[in-house]
Amino acid sequence: MKRITTAYVAMTPHLCMACWECVEKCPKQVIGKTGFFLHKHVMFENADACIGCGKCIKTCPNGVFFKLDKTVSNRKKNRRTSFRIERLLPMAFLASAITGIGLHIAGYGTNHEVWHNWGAAHTLASVLWLLSTAIHVKRHRLWYKTLASKGIANHRWVTILLSVLFPIVAISGIWLIACVKGAHTPIGLLHYKLGILLLVSSLIHVLHRK
Repeated sequence: MKRITTAYVAMTPHLCMACWECVEKCPKQVIGKTGFFLHKHVMFENADACIGCGKCIKTCPNGVFFKLDKTVSNRKKNRRTSFRIERLLPMAFLASAITGIGLHIAGYGTNHEVWHNWGAAHTLASVLWLLSTAIHVKRHRLWYKTLASKGIANHRWVTILLSVLFPIVAISGIWLIACVKGAHTPIGLLHYKLGILLLVSSLIHVLHRK
């Protein structure tokens, strides 16, 4: 039975970056992998076997694990909301990708209303993706803090690429909405190409979590 606590240790699964170091380091095979569509994280699969060695706490760079005597009120309060956000993120991601490609294709047509409708749908989907990603990044802020102490070489390149690409795509998208009119402008085409690169990088990121 999968659990988030043992007799000695508890976890906050939504902080997990799926590096799986804790799974490899656990001497009793207490920790396993679980999750849902487009998101994987750790869970205690054999909680009764835990001996309280604390290797998971020491190994995890994101603070997923903690001793049971630690104050957990804030963790419990935010757990349900966090899982809802994790479900929103992949759905918003797919919606933004589909509407973005649809908008690009509609730009080659002659029906301005169709292009406008795709633009409105893409804007809405992208705003949801922007918000859910911002919350996702905030929850994993400890990972970014370790960039200074451990260096870029010890972090996944695809996550670093996503961290650079996402704000660029977001800023160019906001610029398009605020200052640019019409289809297939130079900045619009740049936004589309960067968006495709972001899409591919996101898919690689998801596959790395499996």
